[in-house]
Amino acid sequence: MDDLDRAILAELQLDGRMSATALAEKVGLSVAPCHRRIRELERSGVIAGYQAVVNPDRVGLGFEALVFVTLRDRAHLKEFESAVEAEELIVEAQRLFGEPDFLLRVYAKDLAHYQLVYDEVLVGLPAVEKLTSTIVMRNIKGQAVLPV
Repeated sequence: MDDLDRAILAELQLDGRMSATALAEKVGLSVAPCHRRIRELERSGVIAGYQAVVNPDRVGLGFEALVFVTLRDRAHLKEFESAVEAEELIVEAQRLFGEPDFLLRVYAKDLAHYQLVYDEVLVGLPAVEKLTSTIVMRNIKGQAVLPV
């Protein structure tokens, strides 16, 4: 990866819908080589995908919680991870070193809806020993751009 690839990545992180023509102009390439570089970055997995950033409030999911999960044992690890992947209100999940075992980002309509999700979904995840929820008061920095 060279400086032109890094420039392409930096621009696409700011605007993933930018046309190849506009991008080529910004990074100082002609369209065909720029397009080839984009395809190669996609093929090699450097660019993992493109998506719209949706405002959760505008789609009725204004309540956000971070949930720390400790498992009883690691024997059900894969089963737990599969269950988390299948739950649409869990939008992020990280496996952690040490305690707790996982950090989940969960969205809900409001506190009452979150209580329902907690009682009917989170508590029922495989091998859960302990859940600790923290309510997100305000997001200060989100959708960070990687320093490429």
